[in-house]
Amino acid sequence: MTYVFQPPAIVSLPVRGMDAVFPVHRIYCVGRNYAAHAIEMGHDPDREPPFFFQKNPDNLLLDADFPYPDKSSDVHHEIEMIVALKSGGRNIPVENALDCVFGYGVGLDMTRRDLQGECKKMGRPWEIGKAFEHSAPCTGLVSAEEIGHPDEGAVWLKINDEIRQEGDLNQLIWKVAETISYLSGLFELAPGDLIMSGTPSGVGPVQRGDVLHGYVEGVGELRTKVV
Repeated sequence: MTYVFQPPAIVSLPVRGMDAVFPVHRIYCVGRNYAAHAIEMGHDPDREPPFFFQKNPDNLLLDADFPYPDKSSDVHHEIEMIVALKSGGRNIPVENALDCVFGYGVGLDMTRRDLQGECKKMGRPWEIGKAFEHSAPCTGLVSAEEIGHPDEGAVWLKINDEIRQEGDLNQLIWKVAETISYLSGLFELAPGDLIMSGTPSGVGPVQRGDVLHGYVEGVGELRTKVV
């Protein structure tokens, strides 16, 4: 097959202990999936249905500095556990959902909060606030075969060695299996899909020169510098 131009390379993530890499298909992000974060963003923490937005595979930033983006003066950090799928489908039952999971990672949902806020006021999509270049710093993956399926454990983010976000995976409003099941009713999930599972409270702005250190217990650690 001949293309009119060279197609982009497949985005992939390394996997701990494996030579093979994980090819990324889509990235789904769960909004306001910790009650304390919902409150700090001005929303009711009751268990309303989950909602989702997307980032693009080429928004992933692996083992590199985070370049402060243009058109914003209020960029926020959001630390999250990443769920990586090895299989998918539609209308997946909750009891079967974890069978779809290949493994887990640690990621940051970097957000141009000022641009996102403007979109919210006008009822517009969030892409310019969420899906900009390099907006998803992340680690490689660790397989569920190695670590199981984490359902509790510390989640935190430090900036310049000072704790800014702190929570626990057991505080997720929609657990991983429930999220996969619900999402599969909206989209046909596929191998290679990533789900960013939501962030605990304490989100806030970053500045050039800040060093970010994120952690999800049992999964891994993420470090990046804002440049």
